[in-house]
Amino acid sequence: MALHLGVLCLNILLVVLLVQAEDAYKFFTWNVTYTIISPLGIPKQGIVINGQFPGPEIDVVTNDNLVINVFNSLDEPLLMTWNGIWQRRSSWQDGVLGTNCPIPPGGNYTYQFQVKDQIGSYFYFPSTGFQKSAGGYGGLKIDNRVIIPLPYNTPDGDAFVLIGDWYNVNHTSLQGELEAGGSLGQPDGVLINGRGPFGAFFSFEPGRTYRLRIANVGIATSLNFRIQGHKMQLVETEGSHTVQNLYDNLDIHVGQSYSVLVTLDQAPADYYVVASTRFTSPELSGIGVLHYSNSGSKVSGPLPGGPTVEIDYSISQARSIRWDLAANAARPNPQGSFHYGMINVSRTVVLAGSSPLINDKKRYAVNGVSYISPDTPLKLADYFNIPGVFSLGSIPDSPSGISPTLGTSVLSTDSRTFIEVVFQNNENEVYTWHVDGYSFFVVGMDGGQWLPSSRGEYNLLDAVARSTVQVYPQSWTAVLLELDNVGMWNIRSQVWERQYLGQQLYMRVFSGSMSFRDESPIPRNVLLCGAAVGHS
Repeated sequence: MALHLGVLCLNILLVVLLVQAEDAYKFFTWNVTYTIISPLGIPKQGIVINGQFPGPEIDVVTNDNLVINVFNSLDEPLLMTWNGIWQRRSSWQDGVLGTNCPIPPGGNYTYQFQVKDQIGSYFYFPSTGFQKSAGGYGGLKIDNRVIIPLPYNTPDGDAFVLIGDWYNVNHTSLQGELEAGGSLGQPDGVLINGRGPFGAFFSFEPGRTYRLRIANVGIATSLNFRIQGHKMQLVETEGSHTVQNLYDNLDIHVGQSYSVLVTLDQAPADYYVVASTRFTSPELSGIGVLHYSNSGSKVSGPLPGGPTVEIDYSISQARSIRWDLAANAARPNPQGSFHYGMINVSRTVVLAGSSPLINDKKRYAVNGVSYISPDTPLKLADYFNIPGVFSLGSIPDSPSGISPTLGTSVLSTDSRTFIEVVFQNNENEVYTWHVDGYSFFVVGMDGGQWLPSSRGEYNLLDAVARSTVQVYPQSWTAVLLELDNVGMWNIRSQVWERQYLGQQLYMRVFSGSMSFRDESPIPRNVLLCGAAVGHS
């Protein structure tokens, strides 16, 4: 009897432990609608989520499962994408046109994904057409599990600071301008947390330290962020703990995210918070306020100065952002235990952007191919073996001098390989490149043309791992990438005019095993469109 009772107690204990060990589920219901917003004083049709602009903050912990039911109350198709989230084993949930059919007007779709082995600061946004310019974005933070220590003292609080350029023209008009062969031109201003000048107000306690999660959610413009009279201690970028350098200001390019610690160690007062445009004329500034709770004075005087058009300054700062080798990230092992610099590279891909005229209209291209989206998502065409949607290897591994052409570019790669990707910029604008499904190691950047001898400049020890990287004018940036996430992944310009007019491609990461350990099965609620209609 005692033996049976002991076995019963052991079984109950095992069940309890298994339930406790299961990763948590977080449920969200979003209604995406239009509303009139006027952050710069000019009314515009904006996109809001549950009536909020910016949208609701997503606050989760490593390995949590997210279930987000999105209702599309717009009069146009909609997709939401999760900038920097790896979507491990599930490019089905990535929320871009190459992987998903858009949610039709009046319809809904439930995204289901796990933030597997990730920590850090990210954001989400609508990826269809030019909807991002109308809002619909919000912060997404992934906190460490309690068993994984932070490499710094726990802050007294944290806050998202979503900075971005803003156009007063409706998103449909911007899209129409591009389709007619035009360009966006300069933005009308810069917003901080969806607010115009002095609208963003951060009230904190003196003597305490706060974590600010800063993301450039704009569509076109690199920004410089600074807080009057306060140093910023960099601690994280896009899921990587960084060497904890102090900065007076930070360049944050389109699509990038950073976490900084700010200590309220100055005289009680209000201080300017500034996000100003880089490499533009004129310079535009978004202005917020850092308020000490015992402040006795308002902000006054000139804004704190920052860099404007200096590229060397920005390159030097970018090179100073490095991996903290001793810090734990999402797992207990230190980041530096992955010796990326000792892995043999199996393939080199050089991606060069350009701005050709095709059919007498302005386009953007990669290695001579300007991307066009087919009616059938590439992921569905691949899964159902639908012919005629795309061809593997439809973009060369390096610039070939071919006449610019329209095409559906898909780079064919194999799982469990380690590749080198060089982003070459032969133009006079800053590029910002993003890779869905991955973080990559930013091992080098310099002016001129990349050559094999450029590898002598690579940082093979503590290069930061991230998902979005800038490429300066007439320059190159090189990254190393471990292909350990099977799926169809978007490689795109984060400058949305360039993305919309063709500066993007997809990378098919293939595993011949066809195992669910490599990739999750097709979702039961998958939306079908194009030639995929009727398949099951």
